[in-house]
Amino acid sequence: MKRTAIWLFMFLLFAGSISAQKDITLEGIFSDPELYPESIYRLQAHFSDDYFTYANDDGSLEKIDSKGNTEVLVTLSKLNTALTNAGVEEFGFLPSYEWVSKDEIRFKSMNALATYNIKTEKAEKINEWPSEAENLEFCPNGYVAYTKGNNLYFAVDGTEKAITDDTEEGIVNGHTVHRVEFGIEKGIFWGPKCDKIAFYRKDESMVTNYPLVDINTRIAEVDNTRYPMAGMTSHEVTLGVYDIASGKTIFLKTGEPKEQFLTAVTWGPDGKYIYIGVLNRHQNHLKLNQYDATTGDFVKTLFEEKNDRYVEPENPLYFVPGKSDEFIWMSERDGFMHMYLYKTDGTLVKQITKGPWMVTHFGGFDASGKNIWYYSTEKSPIENHAYTVNLGNGKMTALTTEKGSHDIIISKSFKYLIDSYSSTEMASLYQLKSAGGKVVKEMLRDENPLKNFKAPTQEIFTLKADDGTDLYCQVTKPYDFDPNKKYPVMVYVYGGPHAQMITDSWTGGAGYFNYYMANQGYIVFTLDNRGSANRGFEFESCIHRNLGVKEVADQMIGVNWLKEQSYVDADRIGVFGWSYGGFMTISLITKNPGVFAAGVAGGPVIDWQYYEVMYGERYMDTPQENPEGYEEASLINHVEGLDDSRLLIVQGYLDKTVVPQHCLSFIEASIKAGKQVDFFLYPNHEHNVRGHDRMHLYQKVVQYFEDFVK
Repeated sequence: MKRTAIWLFMFLLFAGSISAQKDITLEGIFSDPELYPESIYRLQAHFSDDYFTYANDDGSLEKIDSKGNTEVLVTLSKLNTALTNAGVEEFGFLPSYEWVSKDEIRFKSMNALATYNIKTEKAEKINEWPSEAENLEFCPNGYVAYTKGNNLYFAVDGTEKAITDDTEEGIVNGHTVHRVEFGIEKGIFWGPKCDKIAFYRKDESMVTNYPLVDINTRIAEVDNTRYPMAGMTSHEVTLGVYDIASGKTIFLKTGEPKEQFLTAVTWGPDGKYIYIGVLNRHQNHLKLNQYDATTGDFVKTLFEEKNDRYVEPENPLYFVPGKSDEFIWMSERDGFMHMYLYKTDGTLVKQITKGPWMVTHFGGFDASGKNIWYYSTEKSPIENHAYTVNLGNGKMTALTTEKGSHDIIISKSFKYLIDSYSSTEMASLYQLKSAGGKVVKEMLRDENPLKNFKAPTQEIFTLKADDGTDLYCQVTKPYDFDPNKKYPVMVYVYGGPHAQMITDSWTGGAGYFNYYMANQGYIVFTLDNRGSANRGFEFESCIHRNLGVKEVADQMIGVNWLKEQSYVDADRIGVFGWSYGGFMTISLITKNPGVFAAGVAGGPVIDWQYYEVMYGERYMDTPQENPEGYEEASLINHVEGLDDSRLLIVQGYLDKTVVPQHCLSFIEASIKAGKQVDFFLYPNHEHNVRGHDRMHLYQKVVQYFEDFVK
C-alpha cells in the first residue's frame, strides 16, 4: 500500500530531562486541569457595536474593542449585588448571557430570567418558571415556554399557563422527536412576534415498549421505553401552533402517511407561515412544504429532493434579513454540503457555494443581510476554516488562514472577529482580528499544556482505500519511543456516519486516553474509513445497505500497514471502540480471525434489526427490504470468527440507544457456538458511562489490554 506522507509532528522539543517531567495518568485525564488548553469563556459579540465581551479571570464581564482596548463593564460582585436586589440568585462565575440591546444583557438563573443594564447598573427579574420545568425556550420579549412531564406550558411575568393537558400514555408534547435525528435539537418553536408557539406533538402509543430494568428498588422494576425497531411501527408526529391571544391550538395539516419525519421546522419572518421539510419514512424523498400558521392549511411545496440512498435534512431555513421571501437552504444534492438561495415561491435563485468540499456550519448574516459567514473544509478535509460569501456576487473571503481548526465570534458588521483555533502544533490561540486578516491583539496563547509532561508523539498521514480514496490515519507513539523495539497496538475505532476522528487540532482530534495508552507502551492507531463524516455524500453514504463491509475493509488497510512497520508486534494488536465503534470492534475481530489478540466493544450494535427506525433505516432500509444486508451485517452470524481472540463486551443496562438485547443476543450465540466472551455490565448507566464510573470503565479497558494484548 502506497503511503502518502503528511507528517504533522505535534510537540516541540522540551527543555530538561524526561525524568523531570510528569506522567500522564489515568486519574489526571479526568481531574488535572494542567493537561488541558486554556480558554476564554463566555465570548459574545455585542448587540450592535464592533466589540466583544467575555468573562475575565475573576468572573467579571470584560469588553475588548476593535482596537484591542479592554474595559471591565461590570464586576461579578456588582452584578451579584444588583441580582440580589432584584430577587435573583447570585452566581459564582459570570453566567451564560446574550446581548439583547445596546446596554443590556440577559441570562437565566436556576429558575428565573433576568436582565442587567450596563448603563443604569440595575438588574431586573423578567420571568420565572417552576423548578421541574425542562426544555426551556425563550422569546426575545422574555416569555418562556417549557415542558413538565409530557405537557407544554408557557410563562409570562412568572405566571404559568398550560398549553396542553394530555394524560394518555404515549402522548408527548414539546419534546424532541424522531430520536434526535435530522438535526432536531428541540420541540418548541417561538413565532417571530412572540404571539404563537409551534410545538411537536408525538404519539408513540403504537410503538412497542422495550423493558429496561431498574435495580435500585428491593424488587427491581421495569422501566419501559418506547423503542421503534427497524421495520416496525414508528411514532407519529404532528406540529401544533398555539395562539397566545386566543388560547387555541391548531395542528398543521401535514397529511399522510403518518409515519413520516417532520424536519427543518422554521417560522417565516412575518409569522404567517411555517416551513417543514417533510421526509418520507424511506428517507429518500423530501418535500419542503409551506403551511398557514393560522389555519394549519397546506399552502404549497416549494421544492423536492430525492436520492436513491437517502436525503438527510439537518438544518432549518435561514431567512435573509429584511426579506421574508428569500432564504438559504443547505443540501448535499450535488455530492457535498452547500448553500442554496431560494425564493419562497420555490424558485432557486442560485447556488451560493460550490466545490468538492463541505460547508460544515452556517454561521449567520451580517447586519445588511448581504453577506454570510460559514465554516467549511475547503482548505483540507481535516481542517475547519471560516469564510464569508457575498450573496450578490458570490465573492468568498477566507477569515482564517492558519492551518488547523477554527472557531470564530464575528461582529454584526463583519468587520472584526475573535478567532480561536488549535492545530497539532498549537493547543489554543485567541486573536482579535480584522476581517481582512490583520491581527489586532493576541488575547491568549497556550502552545503546549503538555510541556511539563512526558508527551507522546503523533503523526497524521493518508493511506489509499481499494478504490483509491485517501483515508486519514493517525499514529500515536510512546514518549520514549524506540524504533528498534516491538510494540503492541491499540486500534481505536468509531467508523460510523456523522463522526470524524482525525482533525488538525490539538491532540489531532484524539482524547488523552490515547496518549495515556501510548505512554503505557502501545502504538495507538486510528483511521477514518469510508462512511465517516466531512468527506462528501459518496464517501459517507457508500456504506448504504451494507454496514460493516467497506468500513472493515478500510480499517484492515490500516491494520495491514501497521503489521508492515518494523516497530509493531503483529501478534499483539487489540481494538477498542464504543457504539458504532463497538460494532466495528466485533466486526473486525470476527471477520478477520487470528489478526487481533483482543478487543473491547462498548455498547455495540450487534444486529441492525434491533436498532431504531430513524438511523437504522437511513443506512440499511428495513429488514423486509434488505434481508441480505441485515444478514451480512448481523454479528450473530459471524460469531464463529471469534477464533482465539479475547473479546470484552461492555454494556449500560439502562441503554435506550443500543438496547441490551444486542449484546445479550451475541452472548447467547457465543454460548451456542462454544465461544468464550467476557461481559461487563454497568447497571445504572445508559449508552455512555458517565461521572465517576467513567474512570472505572477506562481502568477496565486498560486492564483488558494489559492482560490479553500487552
